Amino acid sequence: MAAPKVAVVGAGVIGLSTALCIVETCPSCSVTILSEQFSPNTTSDVAAGMLIPHSSPGTPTHLQKQWFKETFTYLFAISSSAEASEAGVHLVSGWQVFKNPPKEELPFWSDIVLGFRPMSKAELQKFPQHRFGQAFTTLKCDCPPYLLWLEKRLKVTGVQMYPRKVADLWELHSEYEIIINCAGIGAQQLVGDEKLFPVRGQVLKVDAPWVKNFIRDGDGSTYIYPGIHEVTLGGTREKENWSLSPDPGTTKDIFDRCCSLEPSLRGAQDIKVKVGLRPSRQSVRLQREVLSRGGVNLLVVHNYGHGAGGFSIHRGTAKEAARLVGECIAALKGSSSRAKL
Repeated sequence: MAAPKVAVVGAGVIGLSTALCIVETCPSCSVTILSEQFSPNTTSDVAAGMLIPHSSPGTPTHLQKQWFKETFTYLFAISSSAEASEAGVHLVSGWQVFKNPPKEELPFWSDIVLGFRPMSKAELQKFPQHRFGQAFTTLKCDCPPYLLWLEKRLKVTGVQMYPRKVADLWELHSEYEIIINCAGIGAQQLVGDEKLFPVRGQVLKVDAPWVKNFIRDGDGSTYIYPGIHEVTLGGTREKENWSLSPDPGTTKDIFDRCCSLEPSLRGAQDIKVKVGLRPSRQSVRLQREVLSRGGVNLLVVHNYGHGAGGFSIHRGTAKEAARLVGECIAALKGSSSRAKL
């Protein structure tokens, strides 16, 4: 059997990392990435890229923890390598603060990040409106650098990338044996997933090099995430809002909220506003599916619906998607050997 041809639809962090995991685990595959947009114009480019998991109510906690641990381990190795600067992957320490103590003092990921502990009274004095907090060190992927680094690694392995809007997975069946759906919010139309909905996020990217520590309000509504070259200030979570136009009133609100946590941000320069649509659903859709039409089968692996937590678990879900591709290849080999009998 010839090397199976695999198409990955989508070139955000999920699509690129899934393609990379497929190449690593199934080197005989011929992998092509098809996407309407590539970096710097993807939803992933708007994201802050912080590794702080967002709980997904429909996904078992042990799976969320496994995906986060695999992602953290993978990125920690990059952050400790000579490629860290080019990849935009770095450690960042800081605080998650609460006006009221959370029900769970130890989140499921507390033993994966580094040095997780309750904040001291002295630290909490920095946040007079908050009564409880957690301090830890985690990882951050700066974008576009991280996406461009993934693209570079893919090109070295021979992966082809083409700008193309895929309106129907069936339009690919004559060219590819296996289709990987990493279309993010685009999957709502592409596969008719009514469980998928946008959660609009507006963020500010500012120049404030003196801000070294992340600060996150415990409910996730307000956050300050320092990157290598700029600081991301957020944010919003607007369900079912499809608008990609920045809202000036929201910009002022985000800036004021962040300044209440870190007053020195009043001196921030070069404020840029970005908007993205998080692909949200009750659980990540990560599964194999066989589509049938007129006696023809199309093998599909879905990997989308990560919501606000894509960067925190992207490598873990990509590894699982690559394993499912391996199952598809085994099924193809089985059917081709049966056809020869």
